[in-house]
Amino acid sequence: MAHTFLMEAGRWTLQGNWLDRDGLPVSVKGRILVAWSRDNWYTMVTKLMFPGTEREEIAFQYRGRLNVGERQYTFVLQHSLLGRVEGEGWIAPESIVQRYWVLGDRQRRTGFEALHQLDDNKYRLSSSVMAGHYLTSTMEASVERQLDE
Repeated sequence: MAHTFLMEAGRWTLQGNWLDRDGLPVSVKGRILVAWSRDNWYTMVTKLMFPGTEREEIAFQYRGRLNVGERQYTFVLQHSLLGRVEGEGWIAPESIVQRYWVLGDRQRRTGFEALHQLDDNKYRLSSSVMAGHYLTSTMEASVERQLDE
């Protein structure tokens, strides 16, 4: 089964749970838009919302490059909470894994995401943000492609 998330332009929804250090899980919902240009550059915009809480939304704006036939890619990211971020990703047979690091950050924050493919239109996401050697937050969610009708 070939990957559809990130590898193809499309709209996706996200639904799951967010946990902060020493906090209770809260519901998270989101939307993801992936677009590709002709020269192997992609953009991905993600917005996370926390219904029923006063927590502010989190926005991500990625720009990356993945050459045809390659399994590794790099990206830059503007993150509404972390600021400027750089990262790398790998396309594995059943998952997409990426890690990132915040530029010029005194807290040495980094992150890790893994998207495990369930079928052509569904993935399971696990992600975490760390400060130094400690987890500060984690998210688990289902990611589902929105098919045009």
